[in-house]
Amino acid sequence: MHIEPAFLFDLDGTLVDSVYQHVLAWKTALDAEGIEISVWRIHRKIGMSGGLFTHQLLRETEVEIDPERMERLRWRHAEAYRRYAGDINALPGARKLLAWLAESAIPWAIATSGRMETAAVNLAALDVDPRQTIVITRDQVKYAKPDPDLFLAAAARLETPIENAFVVGDSIWDMLAATRCRALGVGLLSGGYGSDELRQAGAVRVYEDPADLLFHIDELGGR
Repeated sequence: MHIEPAFLFDLDGTLVDSVYQHVLAWKTALDAEGIEISVWRIHRKIGMSGGLFTHQLLRETEVEIDPERMERLRWRHAEAYRRYAGDINALPGARKLLAWLAESAIPWAIATSGRMETAAVNLAALDVDPRQTIVITRDQVKYAKPDPDLFLAAAARLETPIENAFVVGDSIWDMLAATRCRALGVGLLSGGYGSDELRQAGAVRVYEDPADLLFHIDELGGR
């Protein structure tokens, strides 16, 4: 019996070209708090949960980040990110890929470490209505990536076993989360991570972007 796969998509850098806007927004927020950190170090953390982000900041900068400051950073980041809304676009092939999956009756959902306050900007760029699509955000789970909660919640909403799902993401945090919940990780290069990094974190296949994934969809059991 053929079991149709389900696709669980990360958002930033996977469906929407927004990774560097997040990096700049975090840099703006950190600068406002007087926390010095290089841009490349911020990029390496995009995709993980905000809690882990701040814990790593503590290790790298030895700056005290109490809950009040953490909330202020989150607010400053969201405010700065919204200013980039006009520069954020869907990645090549993203809309076509989602439309193809819908037309083929292949279930899919979006699971993002971002909260809805920033995810809403990306969904608008993607022409996805969260009222008509399954979208799991950081607000809805206890832990974000690299914990698998986001993807487990998305699979549960689709009523599909997580073992039947492909987790599609652009960062090592997506691939680590996929491995932890026994889904198959599919990496995309559109967020800035390299092919070797994604494979070492658990990706079974790596493609350039959503358009390239759609071109090779037969490799993933799409019919």
